[in-house]
Amino acid sequence: MTELSSHTLSAVDGGPRHDADVARHLRAGGVSVIITADSGAMPSIVYWGADLGELDDDALHEVLAATEPRLDNSVDSPRRVGIVPEASTGWLGAPGLQGHRVDGSAWSPKFVDVRHEVHEKTLTSRGSDATAGLELTVIVELTESGLLRARAEVSNTADSGYTVDRLAVTLPVPPVAHEILDQTGRWAKERVPQRRDIVAGTHLRESRRGRTGADAATVLVAGERSFGFQSGEVWGLHVGWSGNHLSYVERHNNGHTLLGGGELLLPGEVALSAAESYSTPWVYGSYGVGLDEQAARFHAYLRSRPQHPTADRPVTLNVWEAVYFNHRLDTLLELADRAAEVGVERYVLDDGWFRHRRSDDAGLGDWYVDEGVWPDGLSPLVERVRERGMEFGLWFEPEMVNPDSDLARQHPEWIMQTGGRMPLEARSQQVLNVAIPEAYEYLLARISSLVSEYKIDYIKWDHNRDLIEPGSTARAGAAGTHEQTAAVYRLLEELKRRHPGLEIESCSSGGARVDLGVLEFTDRVWASDCIDPLERQQILRWTAQLLPPELVGNHIAGPRSHTTSRTHDLSFRATTALIGHLGVEWNIAQATDAERAELREWIALHKRFRSLIHTGTVVRPDAPDDAVVVSGIRAEDASEALIEIAMCARPAAWPPSVIRIPGLDPERRYRVAAVGPDAPRTITASTPAWQRDGGLELTGRALGLVGIQVPPLHVEHAALAHITGL
Repeated sequence: MTELSSHTLSAVDGGPRHDADVARHLRAGGVSVIITADSGAMPSIVYWGADLGELDDDALHEVLAATEPRLDNSVDSPRRVGIVPEASTGWLGAPGLQGHRVDGSAWSPKFVDVRHEVHEKTLTSRGSDATAGLELTVIVELTESGLLRARAEVSNTADSGYTVDRLAVTLPVPPVAHEILDQTGRWAKERVPQRRDIVAGTHLRESRRGRTGADAATVLVAGERSFGFQSGEVWGLHVGWSGNHLSYVERHNNGHTLLGGGELLLPGEVALSAAESYSTPWVYGSYGVGLDEQAARFHAYLRSRPQHPTADRPVTLNVWEAVYFNHRLDTLLELADRAAEVGVERYVLDDGWFRHRRSDDAGLGDWYVDEGVWPDGLSPLVERVRERGMEFGLWFEPEMVNPDSDLARQHPEWIMQTGGRMPLEARSQQVLNVAIPEAYEYLLARISSLVSEYKIDYIKWDHNRDLIEPGSTARAGAAGTHEQTAAVYRLLEELKRRHPGLEIESCSSGGARVDLGVLEFTDRVWASDCIDPLERQQILRWTAQLLPPELVGNHIAGPRSHTTSRTHDLSFRATTALIGHLGVEWNIAQATDAERAELREWIALHKRFRSLIHTGTVVRPDAPDDAVVVSGIRAEDASEALIEIAMCARPAAWPPSVIRIPGLDPERRYRVAAVGPDAPRTITASTPAWQRDGGLELTGRALGLVGIQVPPLHVEHAALAHITGL
């Protein structure tokens, strides 16, 4: 690691120089980030966007000169806005660091004597305020995919305590950004997009749920007006944390627009004694031209991690919607047999296997196999699953407890609470304080014991309620969401360390814990408890803004949806589930022979394209009508693509014309052909050429500029186009 040179760049015009005369230019994946690195101030981002190419000192100085702070009727010597904004620089927006000592001092620090260190594409800056007794460290990294990430750490260097109320990092966006897009939602309808203009003030998204939330912003995007999946510059921010968090867009009348984010701290949660430190979670920033390019940077980063799953993602059967709490061994054994017949590779026993768990209002926390339901333990089922060549998985909800459980009766002090009272129940549950060492050890011992006994390959880790009044009895009822989240991360990490090869799914009332924090320790997420394919079209489309398909559990439901009561053909259910980590959540023992035969074909089709789906680039062409939802996957080398066209409503005009296919080699010829068990067998005058025998041949340029016709689909039906390079 080398110390960044402290020399100032020579002034091209020979005139006086301002602050931030030293800068660092980071380049990767088609992105440039220019960061000031002057010894007199903490770092600021001068530029973040498309690659600027090689810049020598003179060119870098020109960029600094072009962006230097201007007089704006505030301070006489304007300063740049730091990655952690400081009031001491004249910034009148939200400060990055807010805190205080008992006597009210140290509330507005000024960090000076800044040291900058550079290692490859990472800049680490450390500044101090001797009067306040604080040190601040800011780390900025540009990954190989062009994903920007940053975090900050504050350290208490004084003898007295310091309370951190807020520590957030900000990323600037240029004035061309005029619109915001983020996500909201609820249980069984997660990741609903919402757009609005950027106006003066703050667009603030807070989660106080103690988990990411079904209504989380997920990726908070600022972009050019009318940006889409393929067009318009966009800058997005994601907070990689599974507890309380905030993200915001802040625009000031001085011209600054910032994306910001970090952990949302409850009162008194982080109180630093002498020599203690607090670090923010990683805050991720992704730039792109169009939402697809922005998403691709997140996906490439996730795929570059050493723990990212690389083996084929096994097709999974989860028994929840097949049997619910009715755990009968004969039924579950038959399901195992039928699952193997249709090509399932992993069998997951869901809720209801442990003591006192005949409904969802008792037993949670008693992590012992229920002897009354399973007199021989889980072995008879596990052995059958293994005999049929499948992996075995088991459901847990470790962070929650039913008051009607042995655990709650024996250890009421392990339940999160404050004010001498229990919080309101939700789903007949309270929250187990995992940060209490004894509670942590209990969970670790019970889960680890079961994983070892049954050689469990996979855990579905659920989390079904918000944290209301999350007080820690270990700290006299003080707010404990921060330490709870950190303890859960440690628990997940320790389980993975003890059991190499164990996979864990993050499920939280479906998709309420989808973030890059929990994915440091888990291997996939459950996108939603709703597997109605019509709802899933939207849920999957926007989950893809953050996650690649192989990390998103995507199951084929039964004919009637558990959550909406809609009925759909198997073709629509299967086509919708195809692009993801495929699974089945349906009592296929009760399906007809014809249904199981068709299901086997769909699973075989997924396996045929699995490598493409789990390594390729997500494409979401902008459709000519909102009734049509188009999504797909393109090989990294543009040699093939799989495109799904779904008719999700009745279009205002028929037909809705054509779909352009982006990103193919313009000079190469491609064959476009229909695939899937439901590909047309009867050709009519309205059948598009690509769905007829032999398909259609076009160049990549023609596919990108002209496109292919939308077939005449009935509402809530879909078609698949396979595009192969010749």
